[in-house]
Amino acid sequence: MARKTPGINTGSMADISFLLLTFFLLTSSINTEQGIPRKLPPPATDIVTAPVNRRNVLEVVVNFKNEISANGSIITVSELKDKAKEFLENANNSEDLPVKERKSINFIGDFMVSQGVVSLKNDQSTSYDIYVQVQNELEKAVNELRDKVANQYFGKKYSTLDTAIQNAIKIAVPMQISEAKPNDLNNQAQ
Repeated sequence: MARKTPGINTGSMADISFLLLTFFLLTSSINTEQGIPRKLPPPATDIVTAPVNRRNVLEVVVNFKNEISANGSIITVSELKDKAKEFLENANNSEDLPVKERKSINFIGDFMVSQGVVSLKNDQSTSYDIYVQVQNELEKAVNELRDKVANQYFGKKYSTLDTAIQNAIKIAVPMQISEAKPNDLNNQAQ
């Protein structure tokens, strides 16, 4: 008669595996992606359109070929930041660039605030990479203008100032980016 080989009891192995799996799930961190920080407008119940001075709008369009145009001129992603800064700042008070309005701002005093708005339109076929690059360049433009005002009035970078002063600079250099719903710009051009 043949001998039976003794078996290994593996019943507790499942319990140990479950405990190890639970331990690793609870102790590991899951990297969560963050979106683009944008404050969305409240839902419109009645759509009211106010007249807009054309010189106050910088139209940035990204087409289906991922080409970027600013007020009809084709530009590269790297040129967008400087174009937006020039537009929003209007340093020489040019007639072709946005109107400036004098505002009295806490911690700063009277300041000429640009009424410029960047209107961003994308094609439905625009790549996500280009979309994010355009958003980043527009945000860099505003941040550099805020740094310039912070250095001029407080001698520090915007990010190092306390919250109350940062809020004052946000009034002086607002981030006014209007984003339209993506369209099929390819079909509209035909």
